[in-house]
Amino acid sequence: IAIESAHKAQEKLGKKFELGIGSEKNMTEQYKKAVKRIFMQELEKYMTIASHQLYERFQFQSTAIAKQFPLLMSGMWKDSEKLKPEDRVEDVIKHGTLSIGFIGLAECLIALTGKHHGESDESQKLGIEIVNEMWELTKEFSEKYNLNYSVIATPAEGLSGRFTKIDRKTYGVIPGVTDREYYTNSNHVPVWYKCTAEHKAKIEAPYHEM
Repeated sequence: IAIESAHKAQEKLGKKFELGIGSEKNMTEQYKKAVKRIFMQELEKYMTIASHQLYERFQFQSTAIAKQFPLLMSGMWKDSEKLKPEDRVEDVIKHGTLSIGFIGLAECLIALTGKHHGESDESQKLGIEIVNEMWELTKEFSEKYNLNYSVIATPAEGLSGRFTKIDRKTYGVIPGVTDREYYTNSNHVPVWYKCTAEHKAKIEAPYHEM
């Protein structure tokens, strides 16, 4: 959604420039505000879709009965020992977590700002805002559905390569975004960026507080 948001911001402001590493030189303050606003709106939209999909899956899984999972429902899950063989498992699996994961924060920031969070304080600030917004949204979903929603930083090894191929086919090769065979793990500083271990830890640390 970062690439789409950037394209929408350019169209809205009548600007046209290539995205990716170095594109920050073309970004005015007006553009930065516009692309951030559009991205956050899109983020909320897709997070909401994901939350409903997870809820629908939870409802389907809740139709199962205890005897279908003799090991798990023998006390391994909280309150499972209270179930009779024909009881539905809803009251047990509701203690679990419905997680929405993310990958490629670095590439997202390059698409939005021209730089990733490991090399730019401005990008780092935006990255923290993005993940914090995701965290706040999951709290809203938890209240709405009365279930445990969370946002998780994930490597998603399978998707990281698959999504890059899809995006490269759709949007072409964007330097720092779709020019590799993978998207960066969660909120990590890209492995190809040369920096000290201390710097990497300092940049990634704030995300673990959310």
